Amino acid sequence: MQVQVVKSKIHRVKVTGADLNYIGSITIDEDLMDAANIIRGEKVQIVNNNNGERLETYAIPGPRSSGEITLNGAAARKVAVGDILILITYAWMDIEAAKKFNPSLVFPNETNNLLN
Repeated sequence: MQVQVVKSKIHRVKVTGADLNYIGSITIDEDLMDAANIIRGEKVQIVNNNNGERLETYAIPGPRSSGEITLNGAAARKVAVGDILILITYAWMDIEAAKKFNPSLVFPNETNNLLN
């Protein structure tokens, strides 16, 4: 049996941009991606604490140490700059492995989205 578990989570980051004309995805500061063990193109669930929206897209790296969190394409309509998000990825694994697995949890500075 396999179960889907939380693989990584970036908790309470602030939206820095919303680009309706970009082709799609969420741009995430590459330092945050590394800390959370999120790879380019990985599916990301986005939970907006300000309006309750939940959506899925894929991650693309943004400039390191920029704090960038930009929703691109249609997803840009689901956020406003300054909204607080939780970003979550999941993985399938055998139930016994899942019992021992520890997700990567990241709690950046809520003011600037940096890891300091």
